[in-house]
Formats: sequence, structure tokens, C-alpha cells
Amino acid sequence: MDADERFMREALAEARAAAEAGEVPIGAVVVFEGRVIARAHNRRELDEDPSAHAEFSAMVAAAHALGRWRLTGCTVYVTLEPCTMCAGLMVNARIDRCVYGATDPKAGAVGSLYDLSRDSRLNHAFEVRSGVLEQECAEVLRTFFAAARTRELPRETPDDVPRANDRPSSQPRIPQPRVLLALDSFKGSAQSARVEAWVQEGVERACPGVRVRCLPIADGGEGTLEAIGATLGGIEQTASVTGPLGSPVRARYLQGAGERGDIAVIEMAEAAGIEYSPRTQSAALRATTRGVGELLLEALKAGARTVYFAIGGSATSDGGAGFLQALGAQLLDERGEQIAPGLAGLADLAHIDIAPALKVLTGCRLVVLSDVDNPLVGARGAVCTFGPQKGLGSDAANDADRTDILRKLDARMVAYGRRLDAARGGVCLDAEPPARRFRSVLGVPGAGAAGGLGAALLALGAQMVPGGNAVLDLVGFDEAVANADLVITGEGMIDAQTAHGKAPVAVARRAKRFHKPVVALGGGRAEQLEAVYAEGVDLVLPIVRAPMSLAQALSPEETRRNLICAGEEALRAYLLRNAH
Repeated sequence: MDADERFMREALAEARAAAEAGEVPIGAVVVFEGRVIARAHNRRELDEDPSAHAEFSAMVAAAHALGRWRLTGCTVYVTLEPCTMCAGLMVNARIDRCVYGATDPKAGAVGSLYDLSRDSRLNHAFEVRSGVLEQECAEVLRTFFAAARTRELPRETPDDVPRANDRPSSQPRIPQPRVLLALDSFKGSAQSARVEAWVQEGVERACPGVRVRCLPIADGGEGTLEAIGATLGGIEQTASVTGPLGSPVRARYLQGAGERGDIAVIEMAEAAGIEYSPRTQSAALRATTRGVGELLLEALKAGARTVYFAIGGSATSDGGAGFLQALGAQLLDERGEQIAPGLAGLADLAHIDIAPALKVLTGCRLVVLSDVDNPLVGARGAVCTFGPQKGLGSDAANDADRTDILRKLDARMVAYGRRLDAARGGVCLDAEPPARRFRSVLGVPGAGAAGGLGAALLALGAQMVPGGNAVLDLVGFDEAVANADLVITGEGMIDAQTAHGKAPVAVARRAKRFHKPVVALGGGRAEQLEAVYAEGVDLVLPIVRAPMSLAQALSPEETRRNLICAGEEALRAYLLRNAH
């Protein structure tokens, strides 16, 4: 999801707030330097004010927030094309851009009836982008006016007395439910926000007028950057960094999130993801996390003081050695020279000095969002558990040889972990909270995440937290779920792994604190899901609506159709449950 879609969803939330207040549902936000600085919705009836259009009010609030009438550098997001009054204010306020959703053929003044955005007779022009989330913006208006027309029908008999021309209702007469969508990305198909948009279509198909709130989430893997950015704001930046196999790659990270604008989010897979690797033994041995460290340096230069690391989906098994080297740490061989990249280079490691890296990180807090609890070494460690999927042991002639290769490489990781412990002992880490102190990185849960990058981050004093719960805290899940009647969550596959800290179970556990029903949607499901149900999920719905190949099911168009149908079925199940 691009930034315009993300901010238009903020405007849509304002539009829905207007509808709940009985106003025509139009919403707007003003964005400056990647942050929402003002928001408003239509209040003409409530305020008895003909100027109380959403975008007009939002621009006035933005001027107060910036302390100046010129809104240079600002983008106005509004769900309906601005009228002449609001477009005129955009000219007078000197905005940079206007992004709108649905066109207004009867009154639109930035392209439909008029185009004040680029009238050469005026003293300012601004960029316009139209049609962003157009269907969702238009549907909010259609639903509102359809309900208004129903309320305005003359009633000659009481509601409970059928008229001759009445058709039996297929839906029970119950209050419009409030639905919270909190779905993780469907890997290989769509990110969280897009998944939720499609599920919302289905929910609204089942019950026009339903009140829906979308809360993109993640568990520390793919999609974490978008999920946090959708709620906390910030700007997606791109940097050229060292890829896992040494060639440059373009990697995204989120900069400037949070109220103070000092939060950054790094998805390590952007710089060192498994998609960059052919997954051979040779590639797995030399894969490095250096690019992840380079991304961190970019974030620090831009002013980050808290950095969240999502460390799923890596191509690496270097224990975070390349990451440490990028920050200035010394990982030296017997001759006092820097070791070569990857797990291969760890064979020559004789000494580690992390003091230079700690100096670079002065005043910065590191938080690791992990969806696994594997230690650095052993049968559940970085090499033995995750190494084979990255290519370690792929050259082995048989299973016995593969096991022997992995055992020897794990011993190399043990030696590396002990040198990390020695490096920690040589610097002052007394400022660490007691909860973060540990004797050795070798056995800390999560140290084996991302091929041992978790261990390197721990050695630098990072806090490691379950990714799902941390993201829910960051996006304000508890407040949102308290006001919901139904929670719909989900991910690509619902299976036994889901019960071990994955996003849908994190959602279900929180929802059950508030006694809310939870439906989980999945691209597929395991035969046995007792552990998932035990964690608070009430119903699991596979989304595939007809026989199809995996490639077809993963295509965006089929994913969209499947999720729309699944959203409809999830809400109909809720309505059926409450029909009595």
C-alpha cells in the first residue's frame, strides 16, 4: 500500500465518523512531512455552518497546528472531490497536493465541473491525484444515502405490521454491528491493508451500513513496516545497501513515525531477505546481514531514537556478524583482520569488540519484534532449524551427511556466541533493565531469529518482544477492540504455528480479554486446530471459494475475490449467531 492509500484510509475513518453523527460522510486529513497534522469530517448540520466541509475544517486546523496560514508542504486527503469553496481555499492556502477518492460530477472543482488546481488565472497551482480508494469512498456515500432514503419513506402503519407490498426481510432486525478487521498479510498475495480492504467489501456486502474499522497488523515478519506506518505515520524511505550476497539492493524502511517523529521501523528481509538468495549451500554460507546494519545507520542519521526490527524471512545464518561490522564492531581473525562475510567467515573468528557499535548507538533504543522463540544454537537453533530452508546442507548426499554438516556448522555458531558473550563482558551494559540481562546469548529465546541476528541485537542491549503483541500495542488495538462487536483476523495459513505467537492468535488473546467473538480467515488450514481454538479463535474460515491451483489462489485477483467472499461469510456467521 502506498502512502496515499494509507492516508486516504485515515480520511475514510473520518467519513465514517461523520456518518455515525448523521452527517454526509466526507472525511479529510492534512499531512505534513509524512504525518497527519489535522483531521476533520463534515459537520454542516451539527455546527449549522455552511463552511464546515471536511477538507475546509481540516485545512483551518492544519494552519493552527503549523502556526501559519500558508500550508506549503501539505497534502490534503479528502474522500470526495472538493467543491469550489474548498478548492478555492486550497489555492489560497498554497497547498502542495490534493488527493481525493470519489469524483463529484455535480460540484467537483478540481477536474469535474471546474479545475481550480491549475487555472492559470489564479496565483497558485497544486498537484491533484484522483481515484485513490475510489470504490471505498463512494460506497460510504452510497450506503449513507440509501439508509437515508429508507428512513424518509412514509410510514402509514407501525413497523411490526407488514404492508401488502413488503417483502420478507432476509436479515434479522438487529443493530448494525461494529466490526474490527485486524488481519496480517497473506504472504505472496497481499499486504495487511489491502487484505483488510477486500474483506471489508465482503462485510459490507453482507450488511450494508455495517461500521468497520481497519487496523493493519503484523507479527514481526513481512508487512510490519506497513502495519506500524498505517497507524503511527512516518515516511517510507529507500536506501541502497549491501544485499545478502554482496550486490547492492534497494531496501525500504519507515522513518519519522510516532508522536515525536523519532521512531524508525526496519524489516530485515528488505535488506537480507531470502528472496535474494538461490538457497544453495554456497549462498547460505556467505549470506551477510551487513545491509541491515547499513539501514540502521541511515535511520540514525535521520534522527531515529527508537528503532523496531522485524526480523523474519532472512537469507542469512551469520549470527548478525555483518550487521555488527556495518556498525563499526571489530570481528577479527588471528591476524587482526576483519573476517569474511557470512557463516563461512565465522570459521576464522578470533575476537569481537562491540564497543564501536555501542558508541554509534548512544541514546538509541533497539526493540526486536520476533515471531519465533528459537535459541541461537542447538536442535532448535538458527542453523539446525532454519538453515536447511536457506540452503545449508543442500549439497549433502543423504540425510546423515546433511545432519553432520548442520552439526558442524552449529558448533561454529556456538563458538561465535561465546565470543559475543565475551564481548558483552568487556563493555559496560549495567544500564540494562534486569529483564534484559542474561548470562549467555546462546540460549536466549529469540536469539536464533533471522539466522542469529537476534543474538547480535541482544548483545547490543536490544529488547526482544513477541512481535504480535508489540505491534498490537503500537497500533492501539485494545482501544479499538473495546468498541467492536466482532473481530476478524487471519493470515495466509492457519496451523499449529499460528498458536505460537503468530498475529491471529495475538489478536484473539487480546479480544478475549474484552469478551469479543473472533473469526480467523486463512488461505488454508491444518486438519487439527485445537491449539488455535484454545487461544481464543471461535471460527476458522478458509478463504478459497472454488477448486484452483496454488498459483491461481495466490494471484491478486483471486485473492481479492476469495477475501471478499470470506468477509461476507464471516459477518453472516455473526449475524446468524445473533439472529435470536
